[in-house]
Formats: sequence, C-alpha cells, structure tokens
Amino acid sequence: MKSKRQFETKAIRNQVERSQHREHAVPIYATSSFVFDNAEQARALFANEIEGNIYSRFSNPNNDEFIRKLCDLEETEDGIATASGMAAMFSSMAAFLNQGDHLIASRALFGSTHQILTQVLPRWGISCTYVDPNEISTWEKAIRKNTRMFFLETPSNPGLDIVDLEFAGKLAEKHQLILNVDNCFATPYLQNPVKWGADLVTHSATKFIDGQGRVIGGAVLGKAELIEKVRFFSRHTGPSMSPFNGWILSKSLETLAVRMERHCENALSLAKHLKDHPEVEWVKYPFLPTHPKYKIARKQMKWGGGLVTFGIKGGLERAIRFLNSIELLSFTANLGDSRTIITHPASTTHSKLSKEDQKAVGITEGLIRISVGLEHLKDIIGDLEKAFESTK
Repeated sequence: MKSKRQFETKAIRNQVERSQHREHAVPIYATSSFVFDNAEQARALFANEIEGNIYSRFSNPNNDEFIRKLCDLEETEDGIATASGMAAMFSSMAAFLNQGDHLIASRALFGSTHQILTQVLPRWGISCTYVDPNEISTWEKAIRKNTRMFFLETPSNPGLDIVDLEFAGKLAEKHQLILNVDNCFATPYLQNPVKWGADLVTHSATKFIDGQGRVIGGAVLGKAELIEKVRFFSRHTGPSMSPFNGWILSKSLETLAVRMERHCENALSLAKHLKDHPEVEWVKYPFLPTHPKYKIARKQMKWGGGLVTFGIKGGLERAIRFLNSIELLSFTANLGDSRTIITHPASTTHSKLSKEDQKAVGITEGLIRISVGLEHLKDIIGDLEKAFESTK
C-alpha cells in the first residue's frame, strides 16, 4: 500500500482500473453482485484463492478504491469500509474480544463509544477499565492478565484531550495488547497513529473525510492479519458501506489536505481570539501553548485540527441562550463539515453519560464545541460576537 508519492498526489491518483469505456472519473458500481466468468473462477473466489468481487456486502470497487486510498494515506497494510463510524468502532473491538476478555480505554471518548464499552460489551462478558488520558503513569496498573486491547481517541471528543501515542504504543507492545486508535478528529493528513505503534486505526468517515455533511461511513485500517479478522466479522454481520457512499468518500479524499489546512488555520485563529475573551472562562485547542499537552500535540500532529472547545461564562443558562442566538453557524450534532458547527455536548452528543462521567472527562454545562468550517473567519467570529453581546 505504501507509495513514495506525496499525500495530496496519493489521495487524488489512487484509482481503480479503468473499464473498457475509458472513463476519467470512476463510475459508481451500483450493483449488489458480480458475475463469474466460469465455474472455476466462482469456486476460486469463494475459496479465497484469487481476489475479486463477489457480492457488495463483501467488497465493491468503489469501497475498495476508498480503502486503498485511505490505507495509503494512513500507511497501513489493509483496511475495510463500514456503514458508519460506530460500525467501525464496534467491528474493531468485536472481531477480537471474547467472553472473559478485558480492555482498557482512555476515559475521554465519544458518547456512543462509551455506551458500547459500558452497556453493550458487558452483555457478552467483556469488561473495560477506564484510564485518565492525562495520567499515563497509571495506565500500566490497569492492565490485567486477560487484557487484550487498548482503545483511545486523540484528540478526544469533545474535550480535545491529547494522548501520548508514543507512550501508548510502547506500553501496548510491552504487554502484547492491540492498540486501537480512533483517528477521526485528526484524519490521516494531520496524524498517522501507526507511526507510533498503533495496530488498528478507526475512522468515522462521516466527519472530515467526507467534509461536507453528505454521507455516513467508517473505516478500520491496520495490519493485514488483524484486518482479516475484522473482514470476517464484517462479512458475516453485514455493516457494509454502500457503493455510492464509497464513491463520495473516495472523491472527498482528493481535497482532504487543502480542506484540513483551512480548517486548522481558522480553528487556531478562532482559539486565539477566544483565549482572552471577557465572556469566556477557558479555551482548549491542541496547538495553543496553554493546552496541557501542547508539546505532545506538536510532536505527533502536523496541525492542531478543526475543533475548538471553550467554557462560556454563565454556565448552562447562558450556554442555552448563546446557542439560541446563533444565526450563521449550524447548531447540529455533526462535525467536520465545510460549514462551521456549534454543539453543546452535555445535552446532546454526551448526554447519556452520567453527571459524574461528564465531569471526569471535563464536560461542563458551559462547554461549547465548535467544529470550525471553511467560511471566512471574520464571518465566523462575527456570528459568535453577536451571540456573546446579546446574551450578556
């Protein structure tokens, strides 16, 4: 999968083979199945003796192209596309964990991932221990004889905690754990977890990879022998990506680099603007020197990402009035869109967490998460300033 070409070139020029029609842009392969040339080919395909498409639940040229590009960009050996980011998260765990197994996870996680770890996996006798992403000295103490996996996000959702991937990689190698990293917020353009020892990399492609809020999708990438197990699990449980979504996401990768640079430029400028704002209690952004893991973020990330979080003065009551005063920005639960999105995690994406769990990961009632889009920065700041002023 590895190539000497640069990121932008690989994202654009890695395509499936042209058909007899000599098309320049790859068509959508809207087909549920594929015909066999003869009985021997059909037998060999089902026996995994040769590679090829059989059924779009297993593989499809559009999804294959998307994954081939993504593997090249993440520098992984293999991968599989899934119907959603959460399908990727679950498949990357369920393919390896058995009854009686244990995993450790960074406490700073997306709300639905938290539900899988605390509500779904325990039904099958799989336990989880959370570790503090900011207290790496305590991680090793959480490892048991039956621990099989270490799962983490960096930067985390929504608190933008940064986990030291180099330390995590060495710890996983020492104890022969599968290191599974959710790289959704960073994307392969900003961070490559496998360089620091990750065995699996998961993505919600719905976010920055799509980049325009159009489709749902996910991906699991990593070492070939591990992806083979994920492929078996997914082939028989069916979290398949549609060919149309695979086509969209593959095309989206062509502009990922240029989009992420603009997202990051806008986000850093917005974070600097909010840092000393009289209506703001605190601001968190990985490339602000005030971030507690600023040096680690600079070590493992190319840019600081497109997310900014801040605490508005006045708590929950002020946060509600502030959100209701927004005019330009989109108030929705998504992120990674070309349009700037504002969210209140405590009452939306992370509302299923208990108050204690919210507090443990720094989710306060006044926390506002902004996925900074591609609009002109003056317009983004202008909309926020109007809301600040009208809710004093």
